[in-house]
Amino acid sequence: MHAYRSHTCADLRHDNVGETVRLAGWVHRVRDHGGVLFIDLRDHYGITQVLCDPDSPVFAQAEKVRSEYCIRIDGTVKARDASLVNTKIPTGEIEVYIRDIEILGAAEELPLMVFGDQEYPEETRLRYRFLDLRRTKLHENMMLRSRVVADLRQRMWGQGFTEFQTPIITASSPEGARDFLVPSRLHPGKFYALPQAPQQFKQLIMVSGFDKYFQIAPCFRDEDPRADRSPTDFYQLDLEMSFVTQDDVFAAIQPVIRGMFEQFGGGRKVDAEWPQITYADALAKYGTDKPDLRNPIQMQVVSEHFRDSGFAIFAKLLEQDGTEIRAIPAPTGGSRKFCDRMNAFAQKEGLPGMGYIFWRPKTEETVDEEFLQRIASVYGDAVAESGGTPIRKNQPISAIDSKLLARMLEKIQESGDLDSVAALWSKYMEAAGPLAKNIGPERTEAIRQQLGLGVGDAAFFLGGKPDAFQRVASKARDTIGEELGLTDKDRFAFAWIVDFPMYEKDEETGAIDFSHNPFSMPQGGMDALNGDPLDVLGYQYDLACNGYELISGAIRNHRPDIMFKAFEVAGYGRDEVEKRFGGMVNAFRYGAPPHGGCAAGIDRMVMLLADEANIREVIMFPMNQRAEDLMMGAPSEPMNEQLRELGLRVLPREE
Repeated sequence: MHAYRSHTCADLRHDNVGETVRLAGWVHRVRDHGGVLFIDLRDHYGITQVLCDPDSPVFAQAEKVRSEYCIRIDGTVKARDASLVNTKIPTGEIEVYIRDIEILGAAEELPLMVFGDQEYPEETRLRYRFLDLRRTKLHENMMLRSRVVADLRQRMWGQGFTEFQTPIITASSPEGARDFLVPSRLHPGKFYALPQAPQQFKQLIMVSGFDKYFQIAPCFRDEDPRADRSPTDFYQLDLEMSFVTQDDVFAAIQPVIRGMFEQFGGGRKVDAEWPQITYADALAKYGTDKPDLRNPIQMQVVSEHFRDSGFAIFAKLLEQDGTEIRAIPAPTGGSRKFCDRMNAFAQKEGLPGMGYIFWRPKTEETVDEEFLQRIASVYGDAVAESGGTPIRKNQPISAIDSKLLARMLEKIQESGDLDSVAALWSKYMEAAGPLAKNIGPERTEAIRQQLGLGVGDAAFFLGGKPDAFQRVASKARDTIGEELGLTDKDRFAFAWIVDFPMYEKDEETGAIDFSHNPFSMPQGGMDALNGDPLDVLGYQYDLACNGYELISGAIRNHRPDIMFKAFEVAGYGRDEVEKRFGGMVNAFRYGAPPHGGCAAGIDRMVMLLADEANIREVIMFPMNQRAEDLMMGAPSEPMNEQLRELGLRVLPREE
């Protein structure tokens, strides 16, 4: 028999009853039932229940084991009584009676329990990550990640891509984040950089004549941490293609990502259609360039309804250049309680509040003959019912189900008698809230019609320069969708965000700089670069899914003349471009093909598939929020010998 095991802790079934077996693993938990010890023995593959009673020659040894002891046992497989079968685990029909036991590794008192779902501080979990990883959910997350990576590799090979590896030690390059620098011992005073991405190398692979490249690439960026981003390193599915347009890249990667999400999405729907939304439209409708399309709410500009209105705050705002009023529709949100809750939300986000209007039945009105006739014109001989009760004359309007009332008015409106509908609205319905009182019924009704809202619905309003309120507007849209149950949680909704601006202006200095990848081809080529930089769009694109950016990419700028001009617009002289990107610029002088590609964040995709809110839950050994490895003690102070060898001196940090 093998020194440690004849079977794993997931192998044994009823067919193995009577066999002598050897198992090895960790003690998941111990239960003492009247002198009989039941031990759940766990390994990578699963759990098997083993037991030992006082008649066993090793009972005294078995009594010594505690949670997370690593042990080996020899024993006989027995069938459980029918009433004791555990259907929750594959080995639930059997148990193993211990004949021999060996403690392979004793465990001290545990800083966190592996068994159970107790919550522990993140500092404890990261310091003892090796224990945390033994817990079922985290273990499953790591296995999911491994399977996702293997699946992506297979799909990329199936799409005709070839896997290559690019250097880890390279030159610094401005790609939107800070580099990790590595001092050179052989070249004192000079530094390598860990690559923020294999950007230049994958473009050079295309210039070298390879057609379709990919790799599972480690990337290193000295960034501030977020829940959906690692502060030091991450992995991405990196790819590049020659002789392609933007749509060719989409066509190549879309079946890979979609197939992977269908494989590991746990039965959740994966949208087949991935719309292309311009960057400008994404900000206008959703307030973000990574919209969650599971939420159907789309914001609309309603500035004209507030211009020169009785609501002075918005009216005065609109006198300033570049300002607008934006509405966030809230179907079914038409109650004072919900509106007050969203107003409090805005205040927590640092705003004075958020204006709102909601539409409700007039409580003092009752059903009259005209209303019954209009219902009959819509429903024919059928009797309209509210809550199972026929609608009758003199019944209070407020007693009719608000959704039913809204549908009735919509059907009446579809009949084309708009004047009659307006009369019905004014007679039976009213707009409530501070804004409605200030701007009057005509403007309120115009807003309702523009937004397509009805009885029982609401709308929230934010005003000013979009850059100042878009973040809160986007968050408010998400919150409204969540609280009103409008967001479809059982779905992965994708969208390509396209037509990103190439440049942005610093509001304080007025300087122009790249807003996205500096190696992208501007739409319109050289001609576009001779106009206003803020009007230049790039062949740049992102893939958004459920409110997260999963992919970023571009069609590359492969022409040296256009590249020099593009960098010149951003304030980089020709000499600086040659110095910083000399290898790539030089290669482009020798017949560079048009090419493009993208990169998909593996950590973030696995986070979505695992239904986790924090990316550290799907990374084997993550850093904490301060970019520290508590388990290994990094970053650490270098030894003096190391500094001398590198010709470096560490200056004390200024307070």
